[in-house]
Amino acid sequence: MIIELLRQRRSIRKFTDRPLSERQLKILEEAVLRAPSSRGRDPWQFIFVTDRDLLQALATAKPHGAGFLASTAAAVILCADPDCCDVWIEDCSIAAFILQLTAQDLGLASCWAQIRCREHDDHQDAESYVRHIAGIPQNLRVDAIIGLGTADEVKEGHGDETLRRDRIHWQKYAGSK
Repeated sequence: MIIELLRQRRSIRKFTDRPLSERQLKILEEAVLRAPSSRGRDPWQFIFVTDRDLLQALATAKPHGAGFLASTAAAVILCADPDCCDVWIEDCSIAAFILQLTAQDLGLASCWAQIRCREHDDHQDAESYVRHIAGIPQNLRVDAIIGLGTADEVKEGHGDETLRRDRIHWQKYAGSK
């Protein structure tokens, strides 16, 4: 059940050097292509990266929060054409999380690296950097990169006691009149 995957899922930032199998990669490809999108527009493009040099370069996309990509077996760059759909960010986010849940179901680990609205350095944003090293056309926006692989660290799922139940409201926002 999906709830079991959610109970177990954690962002993992340490990976073994075990490559993904062709079967795993094909299932991950299918998963992102089956993701729902607003009005069926499918504004996205997915770039699967397994090349060690490219993964190393992606790990430097921003000063913090992307370094783990250097040790992943694969990464998927999620980008989209904003002229195709006004909710391309949401569509990419849905596809990204479907990718992460599918990875979890395959016994793999994953972690999200936010690229949109992040800086690479004082002279360039992370989107431009990733666009350049991955050969992404100018008309596409880069939303995020999902790193994938076999976990080299163990993290227990978040327990029920950690759930922020105060964030749930019924009928109306609590405290509203």
